[in-house]
Amino acid sequence: MANEILKVEHLGKSFGTHEVLRDIDFSVDKGEVISIIGSSGSGKSTLLRCINMLEEPSAGTIYFEGRPISYAPKDKSAFRARVGMVFQSFNLFNNMTVLKNCMVGVQVVKKGSAAEAEELAKKYLRQVGMYAYQNARPAQLSGGQKQRVAIARALCMKPDVILFDEPTSALDPEMVGEVLEVIKELAEEGMTMVIVTHEMMFARDISTRVVFMDQGVIVEDGPPEQLFNNPKNQRTADFLSRYRQG
Repeated sequence: MANEILKVEHLGKSFGTHEVLRDIDFSVDKGEVISIIGSSGSGKSTLLRCINMLEEPSAGTIYFEGRPISYAPKDKSAFRARVGMVFQSFNLFNNMTVLKNCMVGVQVVKKGSAAEAEELAKKYLRQVGMYAYQNARPAQLSGGQKQRVAIARALCMKPDVILFDEPTSALDPEMVGEVLEVIKELAEEGMTMVIVTHEMMFARDISTRVVFMDQGVIVEDGPPEQLFNNPKNQRTADFLSRYRQG
């Protein structure tokens, strides 16, 4: 497909004898926002970690812009410059200011100048509402503020795709909304995103597609209105029923 940017074919991942992913097939088109939902342990985060080269698949192939991605160490930095990732635990450098956290990838990975890196960092810190905190260190920030900085840091690399691994799961409930609002604005701007989330209403409202995973396989993949209102698979229906009861 002309707009296809990521494609996963027959992906499998095992840790020893424990099979976490089995025969995963799905694709991502430019501009899509795909939410991946499912119970804890269903393989959602492992799938993202395979796509971003943090884990090497045991089977199958991942394609980026039509080419199979290489897990060779020399290729990882170049790939991650184009496919960003935002983690549930923020992964900020505690010994650096907010500004430096956002600059470092541009300078180290993309070999950008300090001036270019600073300009980008300030631009995206403004976008996520964290410009006033540019000289703070992560320890001085709330969880929601840290996550917004992490999103700004990913944006500084000007990625083609951003992967979000449960970006609100480590946050206090009152901080969830501010992070989801930033992601919603990115969606409205056309950013291609794959989001592992347990925020069901957010997934329903923001996504172009929703993928339901269970026990290491994709059970259902479809438009949010169909998947949430009229799921085709009983396992999907059971999961959503438990969520609504909770």
